[in-house]
Amino acid sequence: MQKKNAYTPMILSGILVVAACLSASLGLAGCQKEGGAEEAGRKIDQTAKRMGNQLEATKESMDKKADRAGNYMEDAAITTKIKAEILAESALKVFQIDVTTTDGVVTLSGTVDSQLSLERASEVARNNQGVASVKNNLVVK
Repeated sequence: MQKKNAYTPMILSGILVVAACLSASLGLAGCQKEGGAEEAGRKIDQTAKRMGNQLEATKESMDKKADRAGNYMEDAAITTKIKAEILAESALKVFQIDVTTTDGVVTLSGTVDSQLSLERASEVARNNQGVASVKNNLVVK
């Protein structure tokens, strides 16, 4: 005597539901107007093209953001190096000299005691790799 599986009725009803859905979808597919496949293909192509354009725009946006982040990091490195070099100069380390860098343009601000110190600070900044120019806003007091 074979033992009946408790799940057999559920399996059979699941198979019947799948078969009914498949039959209904095949029947509906046959009722569609002519050219439906071409229309569907065209819509799929349009959607794919639109998604491709959006993907390209997103990629360009990410590239720009990565470039800006790279520039920021490069500027920060330039600023740090110049500050360290100013602190290493015995004639300059006694002054409060602020250094900022934006797109390779270094700006020096603060006060120094002589024209010689002002010029030396500019020279220190200019002699660093990545520096495009130096705006010296130091004031002699």
